[in-house]
Amino acid sequence: MKKKFFITTPIYYVNSTPHIGHAATTTVADIIARYYRQKGNDVFFLTGTDEHGLKIAQAAQKAKKDPQTFCDQVSEKFKVAWKKLNISYDFFIRTTDPRHEKVVKEFLERIHQRGDIYKGKYEGLYCIECEKFLTEKELVNGHCPYHPKSKVIHQSEENYFFRLSKYAPQLISLIENPQTNYIFPEGKRKEILAKLKEGIEDVSISREKVKWGIPLPWDKKHTVYVWVDALINYYSATRFVKGKKDFWPANLHLIGKEILWFHTVIWQAMLLSAGLPLPQKIFAHSFYTIDGEKMSKSLGNVIYPEEMVEKFGADGARYLIATSFPYRDDADTGWERMKEKYNADLANNLGNLISRVAKIGERLSLTNPRGERRFWPEMEAKVENLNLPAALDWLWQTKITACNLVLNQQKPWEKPKAEARKIIAEIIVQIQNISFNLAPFLPETSKKIDHIFAPGKKLTAPQKVLFPRLK
Repeated sequence: MKKKFFITTPIYYVNSTPHIGHAATTTVADIIARYYRQKGNDVFFLTGTDEHGLKIAQAAQKAKKDPQTFCDQVSEKFKVAWKKLNISYDFFIRTTDPRHEKVVKEFLERIHQRGDIYKGKYEGLYCIECEKFLTEKELVNGHCPYHPKSKVIHQSEENYFFRLSKYAPQLISLIENPQTNYIFPEGKRKEILAKLKEGIEDVSISREKVKWGIPLPWDKKHTVYVWVDALINYYSATRFVKGKKDFWPANLHLIGKEILWFHTVIWQAMLLSAGLPLPQKIFAHSFYTIDGEKMSKSLGNVIYPEEMVEKFGADGARYLIATSFPYRDDADTGWERMKEKYNADLANNLGNLISRVAKIGERLSLTNPRGERRFWPEMEAKVENLNLPAALDWLWQTKITACNLVLNQQKPWEKPKAEARKIIAEIIVQIQNISFNLAPFLPETSKKIDHIFAPGKKLTAPQKVLFPRLK
């Protein structure tokens, strides 16, 4: 029996098209999924779109479309973007899928029957942009910290509430215990613990005046709060996707830091109430800034994945995302910096190495040797901790650059044929293993390298360079 590995991205809200932030989470999840498949695991990689709520209804109205048509069109844009980035997801879930809606109702009925849902009145602040209730303490200059240009509205309506406060002591105990802690990296764990210890209130799980949503099974006048609906997707997919019933709990939820609270507190408490196992790991990465500024449409500095693929190719875009991934802290990037990185690492270093070795090997009439193909332990440790920038930096510095250095120092073109063949054969064995370690990151490039240096094959230099240098 293969060991199971279930990895998820957030499901992306269809109020806007995918940008580099969405692409980073999805590409990194894809790299991790490919890595575990390569290690022989039975992987279930889930992504999708979040399609209910007030903001979607308003966006659809503005676009003069009915909400379902609007959702269909935007959801498709995410699929197109992920295809261009060569994302190998196993299932693309949509919250408007009737199969998902059925599981949401069953899940909430389970919590309701347990006595963890009650009716009450909500009065307070609400950010339509992130469909989130806010406290005064969370505001920055009277605005939502993530949407400073949008107004926070005052809401007063009858809602159903989930007894979140009931589960705070249990969550604190789980997070404080190294054996059961599920929040990474460490800074995010400390942040959530501090907030839990300050004391938390119960949360609204329904909306009375939002029609575009899933009706509550016991009160059709209310629809499920969009965030509650969205969180259940991780579990619902395992209930109706063929052959995935044994995959819960998730091994890894990969998310952005702005949705940390929902995933590490509200979602976990809902699972505890439903009597279901908790995900093993929730990893919250930070944000991108673009040339030192916050990314925003008004500044015109939003980077879209399609543009990256057009400029750098799918593998080039994947490499630039992985090396700049905001693993712990916010990461700054920009078009000029991307081009420099692409030329230095991919065109000049990796691409040049493959080209030189193949040409020299062809002149020497060399038949490719058979080397051992495995993940280096240093790569395994960094990838499994999601420190992809460090993983690629290690691979480039200790292996790719080292191979180029051997070529420059030993100059096989100046050596007798037998000695030159020995030098090149040793480098080819290294390249074969470099390709194996690169495969989750740059799948198409790895295939091309494997084709050139296939064991037992007479070496022939490729007609095209792997990564053309950009001007």
